[in-house]
Amino acid sequence: MSPCHGYLTDVSGVRLGHYTDSHGQTGLSVLLFPGGATASVDVRGAAPGTRETDLLRPENTVTEIHGLLLTGGSAFGLDAAAGLMRFLRERGEGVQVGNLRVPIVPAAVIFDLFAGSEAVPGAEHAYGAAKSATKGPFSTGRVGAGTGATVGKILGMDHAAPGGVGTQSILLPGGARVGAFAVVNAWGDVISAEGRVLAGVRASRSTASMVLEGNPMSFAGGNTTLGVIVTDAALDKSGCLRVAQMAHDGLARSLNPCHTPVDGDVVFTVSTGTKGASVLSLGVAAASALADAIRFSVS
Repeated sequence: MSPCHGYLTDVSGVRLGHYTDSHGQTGLSVLLFPGGATASVDVRGAAPGTRETDLLRPENTVTEIHGLLLTGGSAFGLDAAAGLMRFLRERGEGVQVGNLRVPIVPAAVIFDLFAGSEAVPGAEHAYGAAKSATKGPFSTGRVGAGTGATVGKILGMDHAAPGGVGTQSILLPGGARVGAFAVVNAWGDVISAEGRVLAGVRASRSTASMVLEGNPMSFAGGNTTLGVIVTDAALDKSGCLRVAQMAHDGLARSLNPCHTPVDGDVVFTVSTGTKGASVLSLGVAAASALADAIRFSVS
């Protein structure tokens, strides 16, 4: 496979929009999948905040989604999904239920209420972000859902570093593409492929080394890394789940530690197309792309 510093929206059938509140230090990011897309999710953190994720389990009935919401505001931010649903309904998107169309919009949140003025993104912000969504290129870093994100919080917020959003895409030899998008609000540090701390606790030692030295955990609330994998290869819900599971390896490569008792790590996988590729190759590419996206969020 040939990696590039690309965008999630390099994958056909996806658009992305941001809402950024620089004063309130919060925001949201919306992903649109015109015509619907197959999806699943792997929730691995112990402190997640999510909406409509149970329906993405392979054994459950609904087979497509029409948008995704990634937002700040903790549990309060989940209300913003109503704005994205309204945008999609106005455009005739959704599952047909009798004479109605019901847009399916899973969502996941980060906790950023300590970052600024405790502002919370709302439905009107999600609607506006959807209206301005684009194929890219789009901004990364401290924008959208990553506006109030922070990393390296073992010594509290005063010693934390900015997180953000990042993206990457990988083209597989057969022509299928895998894109990744990350919202990085981790308790641990962002690390390079060689293990060097790129962003993390502002101290002479890394978070992991302080844990091993017996440092007590501080700031036990408010940590999450959200990942989205999108591919134009054909996958059913079971295939999407397996790719999401493999993509979590990207967190382990780029965050130290991750999947902690105080992180709400969530990875979605969405299939928008009909190209051919094995679940194995897609999962390997997804882990690599997500690791890069996490690193690019702080670069």
